[in-house]
Amino acid sequence: MGQRILVVNPNCLQGVTQSMSAALDEFRLSGAPEIRCETLENGPPGIETQAHVDEAAAKLALYFSDSSPKKQADAYVIACFSDPGVLALRELLKAPVYGIGEASYLAAAALGGNFGVIAIVSKGIARHERAQRALGLHHKLAGEIAIDLPVADLQKEELVWTRMSAVGARLRDEHGAQSIIMGCAGMARYRTRLEAHLGVPVIDPTQVAVGMAMSGLLAKRAGAADKRAAA
Repeated sequence: MGQRILVVNPNCLQGVTQSMSAALDEFRLSGAPEIRCETLENGPPGIETQAHVDEAAAKLALYFSDSSPKKQADAYVIACFSDPGVLALRELLKAPVYGIGEASYLAAAALGGNFGVIAIVSKGIARHERAQRALGLHHKLAGEIAIDLPVADLQKEELVWTRMSAVGARLRDEHGAQSIIMGCAGMARYRTRLEAHLGVPVIDPTQVAVGMAMSGLLAKRAGAADKRAAA
């Protein structure tokens, strides 16, 4: 059986999962690990507050408490920018668990220079800053600005694009951001267009987390092949 990456959207919005999965199509290459995206059907309809984060974390732990075959994977990605339950799941699951918020901060830092973050709602900014400090990366933050739309509205393309492009330009021009992180898995469909518009790297957190998971699995596969060759 080939390697598998399971990506779980911890809110209940199937549209977010579909958009996220479409953005991962370029990773679905012949011979690469399988990528499967699932929705936490009893999750909140958007994770916008600490209460939502705590609710999603508890429900994710319950979701993974049964070991049905569809939940088995060689790596897991929790596709919410606030990384709900990631630390708990690293204790619960045997395979690596990646949080998309953590992955995006690390990827932005690796690019060099300062990064900006496009948040969905203003009340999430302090929560994001706590995560940046925990990773020792808050000094790399150029700024964070919210588009102030609920997750459920991220499918309203004209409205979202107008706000995201304006916020991205402010982060670049007024705050000096040299790369931009899209601070929600539901923004995936806008990455390519936004990067072309702004002329700086734009990071989709789910893509970078899956990329990290895939790199880890391919390295593991190569190591196993080397051991067989040496035997």
